[in-house]
Amino acid sequence: MAMRRKSVEEHRILYDLMRWVLDIVVVMGIAVFLTIYMGEQMTVTGYSMAPVLANEERILIDKLSYHFFDPERFDIVIFQNGEEEKYFLKRIIGLPGETVCIKNGRVMINGEYLQEEIETDPILNPGLALEEITLGEDEYFLLGDNRNNSEDSRFETVGNVKRGNIVGKAWLLVTTLDEVGLIK
Repeated sequence: MAMRRKSVEEHRILYDLMRWVLDIVVVMGIAVFLTIYMGEQMTVTGYSMAPVLANEERILIDKLSYHFFDPERFDIVIFQNGEEEKYFLKRIIGLPGETVCIKNGRVMINGEYLQEEIETDPILNPGLALEEITLGEDEYFLLGDNRNNSEDSRFETVGNVKRGNIVGKAWLLVTTLDEVGLIK
């Protein structure tokens, strides 16, 4: 009987150990998943997104949401410009199928002035958007918040951004513990 009790006890210890190892593997898997898809860090370079995001601030990128939902107007997104391995950070202004134009220093969408969530300076150089631009079914028109210091969809070097080039959404500012917060 003592022998049987010891065998049952050994099985219980082995079972508890296996559950503990499985719990660790699952937690590590979740942590890796969240780090890759919700917590990739990027450092802002330049002043095109000021005052919302400043040079050298660090942000986290949500790469998962856009697998389930479409990007929305005013989202700040990270995208690749064509074949370059360089990433850019801009705000979505025009959505697929819309017509974008810049008149009197302001953005027009489908012939109506856009009511923006942030205050911006009048646009001095409308670039390509001096004339109406009709976005394709998978194209977005992006602008930097610092409109007069931004290389964005107004210029041929960037142009309309295809949905497939959008990597993710900037969602959390993590520069310092004092400056942690959601990005608007």
